[in-house]
Amino acid sequence: MSEFPVFPPGFVFGAATASYQIEGAVREDGRGPSIWDTYSHTAGKTDGGDTGDVACDHYHRYPEDVALLRELGVDSYRFSIAWSRVQPDGGGAVNPKGLDFYSRLVDSLLEAGIEPAATLYHWDLPQALEDRGGWRVRETAERFGEYAGIMAEHLGDRVPRWITLNEPWCSAFLGYSVGRHAPGAKEGRGALAAAHHLLVGHGLAMRELRAAGVREAGITLNLDRNVPATDSDADRAAVVRADTQHNLVWTEPILAGRYPATEEDTWGELITGQDFRRDGDLELISRPMDFLGINYYRPIVIAAAPHREPDPALRVATDNRYSEGRYPDVRRTAMGWPVVPESFTDLLTALKETYGDALPPVHITENGSAESDTVDADGSVRDADRVEYLRTHLTALRAAMDAGVDVRGYYVWSLLDNFEWALGYAKRFGIVRVDYDTQERTPKDSYRWYRQLIASHRK
Repeated sequence: MSEFPVFPPGFVFGAATASYQIEGAVREDGRGPSIWDTYSHTAGKTDGGDTGDVACDHYHRYPEDVALLRELGVDSYRFSIAWSRVQPDGGGAVNPKGLDFYSRLVDSLLEAGIEPAATLYHWDLPQALEDRGGWRVRETAERFGEYAGIMAEHLGDRVPRWITLNEPWCSAFLGYSVGRHAPGAKEGRGALAAAHHLLVGHGLAMRELRAAGVREAGITLNLDRNVPATDSDADRAAVVRADTQHNLVWTEPILAGRYPATEEDTWGELITGQDFRRDGDLELISRPMDFLGINYYRPIVIAAAPHREPDPALRVATDNRYSEGRYPDVRRTAMGWPVVPESFTDLLTALKETYGDALPPVHITENGSAESDTVDADGSVRDADRVEYLRTHLTALRAAMDAGVDVRGYYVWSLLDNFEWALGYAKRFGIVRVDYDTQERTPKDSYRWYRQLIASHRK
């Protein structure tokens, strides 16, 4: 087997990061607080009380990080914009220093021969909007559309690829139902309203991006490959509920212009008769996209769990009577996630089978692994497990393409070790190691492997 899978001419190789995970400088140059500032500064919410206050100090060190990207040889860099750095209150006045930072970053990328790919929202909602209801209320979606228009006006001439939302499942369900992400709520109807308003926000942002004439616009979803633990009817029914919550709640409105047929079985009275849905929403949400971004890390084995909170007042949107099972005989990453590359192929081919021509071209906007890296005495960082993860998953991606899935690009997650949300700095996903005490960057073996892969396609 060749060490490097081969991709067609024009295939985009990239790397990805997110604003709150790397930027730091949370109180500088007019940036307003986000829900992740509030959440991470709340006792007990993150490992070790870690926050993104400094993170990788990318706000000050971005020239060094752009140099790493140039040396890596990537075609594209996917970054996210901190909404509260541009609009401290999530609406109204624009902060010119915030806009200037992203303008400088984009110009630096272009000078390095790297195509910028901007994500408008990677979970860091301005706290001022959360104080008025957050994604539970339509106002937030409307403000998001306005913010998208502002960014397209200022950067649309230089940024060819735009992503409206990153992983809205995490925003809606981890944030408003499970409570493990900001804002830390545990709700039923509120989480489902958040999911819908995120979709409305996507539609409004697409409208603004189209009006500004950007070259490409789409959304990034973290779709899961859910498989039943057994062939029992109960486990198969649990997979339907898992698919509804993790996948269909997004793909059906966006790609098919309809709500999931299985939503009432999944959520019962939480979803019926909801006034947050309005006439015309589906047409807005299903506006044509230029691409679909997909983030993939691992499969999930689903087993039925005979539980639903009996008190409707205490019911949450993730109380769906299923529980995740485990692969017993495969390697696991430092996150405890099973490494099953073939499920990556299965996810993509199943998506194509389901939606056919309605599925736009795909970009893999995140894929990678957290590993227990070894730092040698000379400072070298050995991460053979990550190299193998990347090799096997890129091979699985190539298999999906051979099966007919139109995949145009791949972004490794992540360029840098960074703030891993509620897990703080305990997990490292980067192909570049960051010493959080000194901010020294050290390329790992995986960085060199990915650089060689990219170089092999330049011959």
